[in-house]
Amino acid sequence: MEISEQCVVGLTWTLKDTLGELLDVLDDPVEFLVGGDDLFAAIESALQGHEPGARVQLQLEPEQAFGDFNDQLLFLEKRELFPEGTEEGMTFDGAALPNGVSAEMPREAIYTVSEVYPDHLVLDGNHPLAGIAIRLDLTVRSVRAATEEEIGRGTAGTGFFKLPSMPPPGGHLH
Repeated sequence: MEISEQCVVGLTWTLKDTLGELLDVLDDPVEFLVGGDDLFAAIESALQGHEPGARVQLQLEPEQAFGDFNDQLLFLEKRELFPEGTEEGMTFDGAALPNGVSAEMPREAIYTVSEVYPDHLVLDGNHPLAGIAIRLDLTVRSVRAATEEEIGRGTAGTGFFKLPSMPPPGGHLH
């Protein structure tokens, strides 16, 4: 079966930045709905017509992938508002942020603690790959027809390439 709209594709990949630094390797196939919300448009376009066993290589610029870095999604917040032991690299769901944080913080974002100071934390609402051009080396492992449930949900249940459905303050992602 060839990849087309409304099918589910099982992929493995190697993900690198444009300098060749390894960002991620996926050895066990993960399924994505083509024609839904699982994949970026550029990936779906590159996969069209391929069958299991195909290898597809492409480069995505930030605007085709996780968006440009937005410094308006950086927030300096009081350390005392967060649990003891909060450290760099930890993430917080914007919908469950503690009381007292900036009211300007979009609640749809996932925030990563990017810096820890004695009295403050820097929270970053950008995707970790925002602002980075990425190179994908994809291997198609399987292709099957999507179920009605998957089509109705718009996903095969994978969120790796899915962005929060919120534009940054004062603009749009693309």
